[in-house]
Amino acid sequence: MEKRLSIVIVEPDKERALPIVDGLREVGDHDIRIISEETGLARQIAEYRPDVVLIDLANPSRDILEELALASGPTERPVAMFVDRSDEQLTRAAIEAGVSAYVVDGLRPDRIKPILDAAIARFHMFQRMRSELAATRAALEERKIIDRAKAVLMKARGIDEEAAYALLRKTAMDQGKRVADIAQQLVMAAGLLTWR
Repeated sequence: MEKRLSIVIVEPDKERALPIVDGLREVGDHDIRIISEETGLARQIAEYRPDVVLIDLANPSRDILEELALASGPTERPVAMFVDRSDEQLTRAAIEAGVSAYVVDGLRPDRIKPILDAAIARFHMFQRMRSELAATRAALEERKIIDRAKAVLMKARGIDEEAAYALLRKTAMDQGKRVADIAQQLVMAAGLLTWR
């Protein structure tokens, strides 16, 4: 952890928050803020826009756990949650909410750095996976549009699939656009022409 991080600690009990702050200060010069009030949590976290959120709860209920996890923006930043005890349903709810690290048996200062590093690494891994999934879905949608455009050209011009794709590609090159954009325009135009 070379970079100075902005860290929000969500901890209703100030006495439990102090050892966490001390542990964080031992591993780096971080900008640390404590949120002890659960009302308006999402607004407070959005205001601070931290790099990392640490949530420490003695005995969370499922409702509190989900609210805290969602309010902390687990798709925007790493979130580590520390609980004194848990059960299978609470663990599953935290993971489904996108918590990067879910640690049972509370937070001890000597475990802060490895847990923080693991939460950040896991968060970045899931961000890459989400990006790859989004790119794959977009490519699949483009492929479907291109296939529909080829079908329109094949039917309208009486040409085979290879010739239809070549025509799409040539049109895209001539207009300085992507093949998928030309295909989208063709599919939309064909939809307008055949609409009844």
